[in-house]
Amino acid sequence: MQNTHYDIAIIGGGLAGLSLSILLAKQNYAVLLIEKETYPFHKVCGEYISLESWNFLSKEIGVPLQDLDLPIINKLWVTAPNGKSLHTDLDLGGFGISRYTLDDTMQQIAKQHGVTILENCKAEEIIFNNDNFSIITNKGTYTSKVCCGSWGKRSNLDIKWKRSFTTKTSDRLNNFIGVKYHVKADFPNDVIALHNFENGYCGISQIEKEKHCVCYLTKASNLKKAGSIEKMEQEILSENPHLKKLFSSFTKLYDAPVTISQISFSKKECVQNNILMLGDAGGMITPLCGNGMSIAMHTAKIASSFINSYLQNNITRTALEEAYTNTWNKNFSTRIKIGKTVQYFFGRTATTNFFISIMRMSKKLTNKLISSTHGKGF
Repeated sequence: MQNTHYDIAIIGGGLAGLSLSILLAKQNYAVLLIEKETYPFHKVCGEYISLESWNFLSKEIGVPLQDLDLPIINKLWVTAPNGKSLHTDLDLGGFGISRYTLDDTMQQIAKQHGVTILENCKAEEIIFNNDNFSIITNKGTYTSKVCCGSWGKRSNLDIKWKRSFTTKTSDRLNNFIGVKYHVKADFPNDVIALHNFENGYCGISQIEKEKHCVCYLTKASNLKKAGSIEKMEQEILSENPHLKKLFSSFTKLYDAPVTISQISFSKKECVQNNILMLGDAGGMITPLCGNGMSIAMHTAKIASSFINSYLQNNITRTALEEAYTNTWNKNFSTRIKIGKTVQYFFGRTATTNFFISIMRMSKKLTNKLISSTHGKGF
C-alpha cells in the first residue's frame, strides 16, 4: 500500500521540483513529487542554461553532463527587427540541453534516491491545517509537513487562489504566448541568437545530438492579428530578415510546435498560503535573459537548506517562510526587475532598433546588462 504521508510534498516536476526532491531525498526525508504529465515530455523553454548551474547539476544532482556531449555556448548574436546585428562574447556562457532529456534524466535520479513520483497526477487543492498540508489530487489525498509549489508559469491553483498576477491581463507584462520547435538547422554550435520582431523575440541555439531549439515569446495580440501560428511567423516574425531566412530553411523535427499561453511577468509571491514557491511559480525572469532555468534550480537549493532546518526543529515555520522570502529577494529580485526593463526596450520595433544601435557602440553596456541578469555558481 502506498504511503500517504510525507515530510515534503512538491507540486510540479520541472527543474526546481526535481532538484529539490533530490536534495532532500539525499538527506533521508520522505519526499513526494506530483507531476501532471508523464515523463519524458517537451516543454516551452529556450533550453539554454547558464554555466553557473553546471557544478550544481553535475555534482549535487548527479546529472552526467560530461557524458552527454553538450554544446558549450559562448557567443551572443542579437538582431533588431530591421535586421541590424550585435555580436558579442558571453563571458560566463552556457550550454544547451533539451528539457525532454534533462527532466527525464533528473526524474530517474530522483527515483534512485527514493523520491515517490506520481505522474499524470494533478493537484486540485492544497489545504493547510494543524501545521500540516493536505494535497487533494485526482489520485487521492496526501499529507505532508512541508509543501512546495514548482508548477511553472501558471496553474489551476494560481487561478483558484486568485494570485495577484492572474487578475492582470492588459498591461505590458501580461498575456504573452510561447512557441517552441526542435529543428535541424545550419547554425553554429557555440552561438545563441536572439532575433527581435514587433512585440516579441525568438531565440535559437543548439542542444544535444546536433539538434537546435527555436523558441519565441510574443504578445497574444500578434497571434490574434495573424489568425494562426503559421501566418504569424510568415507575416510578423519574418519582418526580421534573419527570422525570415531561419524559418524558411530549418527542418522541423516534430509536426507541431509546443505552445503555452497566458504568460505573465507580473510580480508573484514566493510564499503563498504557507507554500514555498520555486522557480517560475515564485517569480519569472524574462526569457531573453537566458537565466530562468538556473534561477529555478537555485531556488530549490535555497529552499532545501531552510526546509532541512525546519524539519530538524531548528527554526519555526514562520522563520522558514521569512528566511526563504528574504533570501529569494536578495538573490533574484533585482535580476528580475532588470530583465523586465530590458524586455520593455525590446518590445517595440523603434525602441529595439535604437537600443541595439546603442549596445553596438558600447561593449561595456552590453556586458553590464548580461552580467546583471546572471548570478555566480551556487
